[in-house]
Amino acid sequence: MNNKFDALKDDDSGDHDQNEENSTQKDGEKEKSERDKSQSSNKRKAVVPGPAEHPLQYNYTFWYSRRTPGRPTSSQSYEQNIKQIGTFASVEQFWRFYSHMVRPGDLTGHSDFHLFKEGIKPMWEDDANKNGGKWIIRLRKGLASRCWENLILAMLGEQFMVGEEICGAVVSVRFQEDIISIWNKTASDQATTARIRDTLRRVLNLPPNTIMEYKTHTDSIKMPGRLGPQRLLFHNLWKTRLNVP
Repeated sequence: MNNKFDALKDDDSGDHDQNEENSTQKDGEKEKSERDKSQSSNKRKAVVPGPAEHPLQYNYTFWYSRRTPGRPTSSQSYEQNIKQIGTFASVEQFWRFYSHMVRPGDLTGHSDFHLFKEGIKPMWEDDANKNGGKWIIRLRKGLASRCWENLILAMLGEQFMVGEEICGAVVSVRFQEDIISIWNKTASDQATTARIRDTLRRVLNLPPNTIMEYKTHTDSIKMPGRLGPQRLLFHNLWKTRLNVP
């Protein structure tokens, strides 16, 4: 996107210093206003398929996050830690992003890639996610890159056949294992979650004895690691009292 805008021309009218000062101030305000409008307009500009490109049913956004293990985070700090990579609307645009991204198997530390429908943040608290849940599969090291690619291609290709239920997918790189998950909107819809499970097993070519866990986002919020404001305050007070760094 082009955020450039034309600089305002100098105003050579006016004979007095006061008029020149007022004119300069007004020009500065006008320049800022035009810049803000230009940037706001560009931010709202819809991502659309290019000429002759193959459109996807939904636009999607890649995100990346990395955090220090063992350190509890509030939902606010978690949101600040998620970095948006970019949004795409066609098969060709997807490959332009994906071909330049590091594969999950080459990431280090506690790192995550997220791929969600445009407008949905990869957070439990997002309106599209708050009543939903996710299927979780834990992988031994060395499998994350292949499984992640198969998962997101199946998602972009609408292979799950559950309408608008799919929100996005996540691959989480950890020290001893990697985790992939797919998120859906309605945790209480057992028929939909079962179809997602069966499709996930098929597209990833998982052995019959693979353990798959479904967790609602409500349950995830209650788990340690991500703390709500009150629990984070209690945690910090507890550390202070015990003189824990």
